[in-house]
Amino acid sequence: MTSIPGEVWDDLRSQARAAMAKAYAPYSGFPVGAAALADDGRIVTGANIENASYGLGLCAECSLLSDLIMTGGGTLVAFACVDGDGNTLMPCGRCRQLLYEHSAPGMLLDTVSGVKTIEDVLPDAFGPRTLRAYQESH
Repeated sequence: MTSIPGEVWDDLRSQARAAMAKAYAPYSGFPVGAAALADDGRIVTGANIENASYGLGLCAECSLLSDLIMTGGGTLVAFACVDGDGNTLMPCGRCRQLLYEHSAPGMLLDTVSGVKTIEDVLPDAFGPRTLRAYQESH
């Protein structure tokens, strides 16, 4: 994965903050926004959408992936997530797996400890690349 210019990271963070402002978080009071750069140059966004039945809420990453699929698909090459104060937020383990499913190899994530690859934050991941490699070997 090539590096992402600083102005692209700035735009991703800004769009994640704008998405966060649209979050529906009446139960936790913890709005989250996310933005990602797709391999075709589109920026997709998402916000958390809670539900009175807590387990049915959607994370910002889920919302973002819906935007990715509904606007043409592709893979993600860079990702940023922010909390209600606009600060960088690390996706939980579940969301890292969801992102991995739609990531380009080496996708970059803006994390609280700096930019890392998806492989750094989800080592030894199982996903579509694993299944393709298995299918190709049999």
